[in-house]
Amino acid sequence: MKKAKKALLVALLLFVCSFSFAQHKVTFLVKQPSLLHSMDRIYLTGNFNLWNPADSSYLLQSHPNGVSTITVSLPAGDYEYKFTRGSWQKGETDSAGKGVPNRTLNLNSDTTIHVNMGGWNDDFKGNNVAILRKHTASPNVKIIDTAFYIPQLKRTRRIWIYLPPDYKMSAKRYPVLYMHDGQNLFDGATSYSGEWGVDEYLDSIFKKGKKEVIVVGIDNGLSKRMSEYNPWEFENFGKGEGDKYVDFLVYTLKPFIDKHYRTLKDKPNTFIAGSSMGGLISLYAVLKFPNVFGGAGIFSPAFWTASGIDSTVKADAKNVNSRLFFYAGGKEGDSMIPDMKRIEKEIKEWSKSAVTEIIDNDEHHNESAWRKYFPDFYEWTVVNK
Repeated sequence: MKKAKKALLVALLLFVCSFSFAQHKVTFLVKQPSLLHSMDRIYLTGNFNLWNPADSSYLLQSHPNGVSTITVSLPAGDYEYKFTRGSWQKGETDSAGKGVPNRTLNLNSDTTIHVNMGGWNDDFKGNNVAILRKHTASPNVKIIDTAFYIPQLKRTRRIWIYLPPDYKMSAKRYPVLYMHDGQNLFDGATSYSGEWGVDEYLDSIFKKGKKEVIVVGIDNGLSKRMSEYNPWEFENFGKGEGDKYVDFLVYTLKPFIDKHYRTLKDKPNTFIAGSSMGGLISLYAVLKFPNVFGGAGIFSPAFWTASGIDSTVKADAKNVNSRLFFYAGGKEGDSMIPDMKRIEKEIKEWSKSAVTEIIDNDEHHNESAWRKYFPDFYEWTVVNK
């Protein structure tokens, strides 16, 4: 009798598990706005594959009629996704070349989704297009160098700088905020999924007499982004290069900025911020260089890619005494908020840092959400330090 009950319980458990993890087929039929890219390689990317823009497992089949197709199997749940042609610089846009919000999918059965593509990022730049994307950067934003050399990685990168509106009219020195994914910070023409509007916000608070800051934006390395922003090796992206990247920030870029601009060089006036992988590397920079960064904006941190984050926090957080701002949206995936809260708890346990968080249960993993909460980060971390 006991064996029969045990067998029944095992069977019931297997049934529940198989139901909970049932796979549903999703077929995407993607129609492009023209036949210009009808035979290009098109990829599906989303929170189900860590937003890899060139994942061969999610390559669509292209057809001469401009319709590309793919069928994937996913467990029931909520998903966000987009389409690219192999990189975020070749991501989808609306018909005017503006970045589009992440598409969403609530999956509970087999389904077919028809997608009418508005356009592609790179079709709104260059000499062979009819419409040019509009530049939105304020006059206070400049490009320091389109090919700033990174000796630690033996690569070059575009570097942006935002100078306060009164920079040329005063002799003041200013705090400095270093931010990743520079393409998306200031200019709608260079962003691949919307911009943060950092310059517009800072211009607006200057008029209100609030504390000013210099912002240095570092472009991501496109296909190198996932490795450059991760100190640890991660599947599909190889060996992490995050150590070399933060060494570049501290040993190469910061000395250059401090030499050529009127900065306040000390820790209380040096900050770092970013989102997703940029959120991860921002926290890591504070852990590795606790005497350099006085605060960090850790937006939607991709802790699920970071195999060594817990052990690093436990080993190094004791040296950290900075202001740490955490943000996450409730619609960024099941692991986002629990992962973030776990790391926050460990930091509070091992560190003397001031920690605050904002969770918006209605927000997704995108630039519009990070733009929305950038002012909260700035007020708490920079203004009220």
